[in-house]
Amino acid sequence: MDEWEEQETATSGTCALTSDTSTGGTQGDFWNSDHGEFQGGRGGRGRGRGGFKNSFFSDGDGQNNTAERSSFSRRGGRGRGRGFGRTDHSDFDANEEDGDNKNVSRGRRGSYRQGGEQGGRDGFGGGYRGKDEEVFAQGHGDTPAENADASDRPRVTYVPPPPSEDEESIFSHYESGVNFDKYDEILVDVSGTNPPPAIMTFDEAALCESLKRNVSKSGYVKPTPVQKHGIPIISAGRDLMACAQTGSGKTAAFLLPILQQLMADGAAASCFSEMQEPDAIIVAPTRELINQIYLEARKFAYGTCVRPVVVYGGVSTGHQIRDLSRGCNVLCGTPGRLLDMIGRGKVGLTKVRYLVLDEADRMLDMGFEPDMRRLVGSPGMPSKENRQTLMFSATFPEDIQRLAADFLKTDYLFLAVGIVGGACSDVEQTFVQVTKFAKREQLIDLLKSTGSERTMVFVETKRQADFIATILCQEKFPTTSIHGDREQWQREQALGDFRSGKCSVLVATSVGARGLDIPDVQFVVNFDLPNNIDEYVHRIGRTGRCGNTGRAVSFYDPGADSELARSLVTILSKAQQEVPSWLEESAFSGHSPSGFNPPRKHFASTDLRKGPQGGFFQDGSVTSQLAAQTAADDEEWE
Repeated sequence: MDEWEEQETATSGTCALTSDTSTGGTQGDFWNSDHGEFQGGRGGRGRGRGGFKNSFFSDGDGQNNTAERSSFSRRGGRGRGRGFGRTDHSDFDANEEDGDNKNVSRGRRGSYRQGGEQGGRDGFGGGYRGKDEEVFAQGHGDTPAENADASDRPRVTYVPPPPSEDEESIFSHYESGVNFDKYDEILVDVSGTNPPPAIMTFDEAALCESLKRNVSKSGYVKPTPVQKHGIPIISAGRDLMACAQTGSGKTAAFLLPILQQLMADGAAASCFSEMQEPDAIIVAPTRELINQIYLEARKFAYGTCVRPVVVYGGVSTGHQIRDLSRGCNVLCGTPGRLLDMIGRGKVGLTKVRYLVLDEADRMLDMGFEPDMRRLVGSPGMPSKENRQTLMFSATFPEDIQRLAADFLKTDYLFLAVGIVGGACSDVEQTFVQVTKFAKREQLIDLLKSTGSERTMVFVETKRQADFIATILCQEKFPTTSIHGDREQWQREQALGDFRSGKCSVLVATSVGARGLDIPDVQFVVNFDLPNNIDEYVHRIGRTGRCGNTGRAVSFYDPGADSELARSLVTILSKAQQEVPSWLEESAFSGHSPSGFNPPRKHFASTDLRKGPQGGFFQDGSVTSQLAAQTAADDEEWE
């Protein structure tokens, strides 16, 4: 039986921004037998702040036998990593998307062993893995994120406020825009063998009465193209890779058929087991996105016996384990915290029927791929032949498609939703040629001209995010920021202030680029362009959602952004947007940048299993087609 200890700590954090100057105490909890107690004091030279008194056990039968006790007061010992002993590093998670993370390990000695442990005296410390990844303990972090300075942070005890139980708040939504009906005109391509027919209305989806009622309360009138095709595909038990534009309803496309099947099978959450065995696991790359998916699942499951639960970093582990223990049918999580819960024996995988990867291209890139392989290879996880795997994103590069085939059945279906799978045509895209040091004045002038429109400003680094937000505050623009170095409560407060209108400007790193569905974002500014075109597509997709119109302005620095020029020309042309002459000149004045893919005629992402003439290769696999597809694309480009 696990022991739990509530501990109240004074969490002080001072924001540089006028809109986030609050400091305060948070009350949380942690696993006493595993985490130990956090004490004041300072770690040794180069080892960080704070002492850590740790008591941990390691016993085959799970008894609370103390194997070793180590106390740190004023100095941290060598090889122990910044004054900390053994910790649950998943609490240190921040988001993987920020651009200024560094893999450094100051104040550490010894080598890193497999599984994330650091070799050093007494086995203390924690390893670092992958690009921009978090400290891991026995392979369980939260998301690939952050930097080595994560170990500066005290034990996380933050407990977020519970979501509203008010029905009006649960089902609140913003109206679809004037261009919503144009979704019916979007080209849709479903490739693979024997795809089921699309539905035209939600009535055809054969939803149970509870689910149908919740769909209606949510303001859903008719399905979007990804829902028309995705819902019957999932209901038919087929694996799916779906590529559709930002803001097109992908979340509902996978939640509705999963919840319908669970309700039809009489699934009900049980609180009688210490280990919860969910029927569905949904994974997403950022805390904010996974929490948003959880709230959607909670909304659709309202008034039923199906219970969704969410786990992610930056929040007290003990709080989330207690929430899990109340029952869980649908588990939403970021990769590291999810693996942590599995490793603790709090989540079993034997009953998993559905595995969903949202923003799947990000989930399968170099940062997250090891975690995904660890997840599907965990004890008890059904093989891909015995579960249904679903992948959704607005972008599916070819290399990610080849990688995704390892997770999907061979007869998976590929759903591509038209040109707008690239960049949303409801977003007016504008480019301003500006040098690095002239961007700040350009941004201020731009915001003065937009008035109080809700605006997201994207930058590449965390430091830049805080710096730009501070400058805008000084210029009397109500501004806040979100990035991976901010504490979770600060991130949630920043989003809350932006959603409520208290702050009309949100400065964000790429942590805010994917999946966030914030009503009435009229304006997106790329203060710094990203280093790849897919990220650009996701960023501008924060506006122009659900048939609404929006505007995106990007600052183009010829000295830094020239390698993106051709891809930008392609995106603008496919979205039927005006291409500046200077951008075209920049794009075609030299050799094609490495990694540039020529444009395709209709779809932003196409099924790699298809041959150059649209027919399928004989084996239907994705391993032998790249050369033929590339040759066809080159011919088309010329």
